[in-house]
Amino acid sequence: MRHGNGHRKLGVTPSHRKAMFANMAVALIENEQITTTLPKAKDLRPVVESLITLGKKGGLANRRRALSILRDEEAVRKLFGTLADRYKERQGGYTRVMKAGFRYGDAAAMAMIEFVERDVEAKGAKSRAQALAQTPAELDAAKV
Repeated sequence: MRHGNGHRKLGVTPSHRKAMFANMAVALIENEQITTTLPKAKDLRPVVESLITLGKKGGLANRRRALSILRDEEAVRKLFGTLADRYKERQGGYTRVMKAGFRYGDAAAMAMIEFVERDVEAKGAKSRAQALAQTPAELDAAKV
């Protein structure tokens, strides 16, 4: 019987799946919207929602639990700061999954997963900040 086996295998090993969802959760926290395949988006939702709940609870132990999952201090800082404040009155349902057509190469069903009440300016803010921080000499060296 398959009781308690409620997740998709996604064709990868359990350690790969764990790392993949951690990376996707960091990307979602940083950008507040990502595009991926529909099954991955649906399986990512409970991972991210439990992390938001940890952020809302606060405390050092919960911060360390989130850091052990995400492995990114900047994402944990945003999770326990900005996102926890934004969703402190909300009782769940912090993300939404919207279908986004089919991928050209293999016709896989694609979806966008995003935070409800998301900050539109957050998408790509990290890469914009890195581009602004580069000096003209670094930009010339990157072109060559």
